[in-house]
Amino acid sequence: MSASAATLRATPDTGVPDTPACRHDTRHEYLLEGHGPLAQTGVLLIHGLTGTPNEMRLVAKGLHRAGFTVLAVQLAGHCGTQDDLVATRWQDWAASVRRGADRLMQRTGQPIVACGLSMGAVLALALAIERPKQVAGVVALSPTFRYDGWSMPAYTRLSFLLPLFRALGIGRRSVFMEQPPYGIKDAALRERVVAQMHSGDSAAAGLPGNPWWSVIEMRALAAHVRRNLGAVRAPCLVMHARHDDIASADNAREIARGVRNAPVELVLLDDSYHMITIDRERRTVLARTVAFAEAVARGHGAGAAP
Repeated sequence: MSASAATLRATPDTGVPDTPACRHDTRHEYLLEGHGPLAQTGVLLIHGLTGTPNEMRLVAKGLHRAGFTVLAVQLAGHCGTQDDLVATRWQDWAASVRRGADRLMQRTGQPIVACGLSMGAVLALALAIERPKQVAGVVALSPTFRYDGWSMPAYTRLSFLLPLFRALGIGRRSVFMEQPPYGIKDAALRERVVAQMHSGDSAAAGLPGNPWWSVIEMRALAAHVRRNLGAVRAPCLVMHARHDDIASADNAREIARGVRNAPVELVLLDDSYHMITIDRERRTVLARTVAFAEAVARGHGAGAAP
């Protein structure tokens, strides 16, 4: 789900996915070349499950204005049909992130800041765990290990049964449909985004529901990352709405507890729901993200006056 508030001039990715299992195009990715002393610091933006690179547009614009080189990746199986998504595994999504990180480092020549929203935040942590020398900082926005927010239907608490359903061949076309308020506290914005989400253009606003089999993969990814949070060596900025309707703030607190070998800054927001990149406190989210990335750049010798 996303709000595409403005169209950015973007450089399309014409690369090939890491493995045949990724089987997806990258037409909806965008690369914004940096400028000034911060251009050598790259920020990788990672969208959430069923989302699109569009949901990171406002953050991308703000980081680019500050001078950073920004790449928003398109995860395998996304921006297409439900069948496209269900055909991918979490390892395919992680491969998309690795490919994006490699492409960004080819541009900048320095370790990157990995910034993700929702499941994208979990993928950012997965990259930091797997490639500690490539990730200089992690920004986790509304990190989601599990769907335990106050608006989630009661039956989502039975999602632990989904692997059994898949083993029995049950539920390939079933979805958990999103419920009001759809992650957005601002009513006027919510109306526009929901209209986009149900327009049928998944490349613009993502799919309106979470396929059961894709939720299985998200849970497997979350379990992998939670087990290995102690391996994160990069400083982390974690921002989460205190009253998140999709994923409770306990998801964010788990990162603060689990990352023991790097500093973690936890910011809880009081006037937003899950989609903090576009909701009422989006300016705060952007300002904190830019400040964090600037601090990372200073730590790696970038951004200093010549």
